[in-house]
Amino acid sequence: MITAADPWQGHDDTVLFTTLLTATPALIALLAYLGSRFTARARLHRTAAGVTRDVCLTAVAAGLAVYLWGLLDLLFLGDQEQAQECERQRPEGAVLVGRRGDFVPLRLVCEVSDGRDYSVVVPGYVNPTLTVLLVLALLGAGASAFLHHQQRTPTQKKG
Repeated sequence: MITAADPWQGHDDTVLFTTLLTATPALIALLAYLGSRFTARARLHRTAAGVTRDVCLTAVAAGLAVYLWGLLDLLFLGDQEQAQECERQRPEGAVLVGRRGDFVPLRLVCEVSDGRDYSVVVPGYVNPTLTVLLVLALLGAGASAFLHHQQRTPTQKKG
């Protein structure tokens, strides 16, 4: 039995599978919606607010895909392979004392006796890419809300 005090914890399999099983259909639904935005009917009714909303949702879909890719890297490596990867990348002379898995940011951290740690398994581009896509999604959401508000608010003429 693994306890919270166990220094050799990886990612909780229940959380990992639950995330994969909920994020995958969400990604498929987002891609289906975004694909529908390219129909002739949808193009006739495009607005600036709608385009920025779609850019925002594209960033969300891309971020979800990158996160899922990182989760799949963790899923396909069992405890033994993760331990081997920690050992393979261990600094010279350091002694491994633990391993932990974090979901945000997504990483598998190997801890050594001198207090340092290092990440393995999850590709190094996953978290920086997620950060950029999150910023893009937030900017897109803000711009879309602003443009939608501008579209709904009647302009008053000075006179």
